[in-house]
Amino acid sequence: MTTIGSVPVLTLDGPSGSGKGTIARAVADRLGWHMLDSGAIYRAVGHAVGARGIDPTDADAVARCAAGLAITFRDPGDGGDTRVLADGADVTDAIRTEAAGAAASAIAALPEVRKALVDKQLAFRRPPGLVADGRDMGTVIFPDAPFKVFLTASAAERAERRYKQLKAKGLDVTLASLLHEIELRDARDASRTVAPLRPAADAVVLDTTGQPIPAVVARVLAVVHKA
Repeated sequence: MTTIGSVPVLTLDGPSGSGKGTIARAVADRLGWHMLDSGAIYRAVGHAVGARGIDPTDADAVARCAAGLAITFRDPGDGGDTRVLADGADVTDAIRTEAAGAAASAIAALPEVRKALVDKQLAFRRPPGLVADGRDMGTVIFPDAPFKVFLTASAAERAERRYKQLKAKGLDVTLASLLHEIELRDARDASRTVAPLRPAADAVVLDTTGQPIPAVVARVLAVVHKA
């Protein structure tokens, strides 16, 4: 009988725009493992908080919303983006805005909210394995994971990547504003008292600046295959 603790986990942590989501999806596909996009979970909660008119500074109210929100992921089966469902509604596009990202970062700093979402994230650990993408996957949620990677890239390159993604979706954004938002979010995520953004002590740190996606995927897979 397979126990939860025996299911292998690869954690991919890093700041916004470091390529975690793209790399995690590609690596999970190559390994045939499940995938957890923890950022999408926080974004979905942030979106629900706004949609329901909940005060985002009311930690207890936000935590209750987080605990009661049913969040699932659905593979579209056509090679497109994984769909995110919150209480059965597809919120994929709604949670990919910069506003949703800022809301997610703000509520993620609330200890009550982080505690409410721990079990939801742990539940994704199922055979044959899990690739977990986030900011505290290797330090807090899966500290026993046998494979840990921390992805990073320069703020300028991360802003450029995000700019191209949003422009491709037809959104009106500026590179300067995105760079400013990323720098603010980096500072907020790194300085919060609960689960600050940092590499796990046993994580392999990979700088993706100037690196094509296939090269980064190969470097991450090497961490798993080397074991």
